[in-house]
Amino acid sequence: MAKLRRGFKTEAEALTKEIRAELRLARLDRLDPRQLARHLDIPVLGLSDLPEGLSGAQHFLFAESEAFSALTVFRGNRRIIVHNDSHSPARQNSNLAHELAHGLLLHEPAPALDSKTGCRNWNDTNESEAAWLGGVLLVTDDMAMAVARGRIPREQARERFGVSEDMLRWRLDVTGANKRVARERARWRKNRRR
Repeated sequence: MAKLRRGFKTEAEALTKEIRAELRLARLDRLDPRQLARHLDIPVLGLSDLPEGLSGAQHFLFAESEAFSALTVFRGNRRIIVHNDSHSPARQNSNLAHELAHGLLLHEPAPALDSKTGCRNWNDTNESEAAWLGGVLLVTDDMAMAVARGRIPREQARERFGVSEDMLRWRLDVTGANKRVARERARWRKNRRR
């Protein structure tokens, strides 16, 4: 993951708060990426929604499902997200949040493959920003702190937020939620002894 520019994480939290307010979500409510896509007027298609004869769709659904997660297709200034609906619901949420993050960040479209080498075009900065914002959309700092404080058990949090254990663990790690809660508890114990 590329290093994020200074202030990006704060901007991602602020943008997520704005979006959650527009969707009328409470602090610890799940953000449904499909609802956000409808709100942003971005159609979402699963690979299984595509015509059977379309080259590759069936292959990525059944033979190599891990080889394709999601992508954004552009037509002029319109976006359409195509995602692998053979993935688990939690993985689909992560895939969609990532693609929606590209849209929210107004990342410019680019050809999927390099015309000279035939290799995949990859903008590390854009991908890192989308990964970060996608994670914040699904598990905000407030949500991570609620889990770290034990207000929402991890198993319930995964179900409640619609995320995988990997996503929940990553967000707890990168927000420093567990460390922050440990410091809170240490201060509380110290003050209690006084």
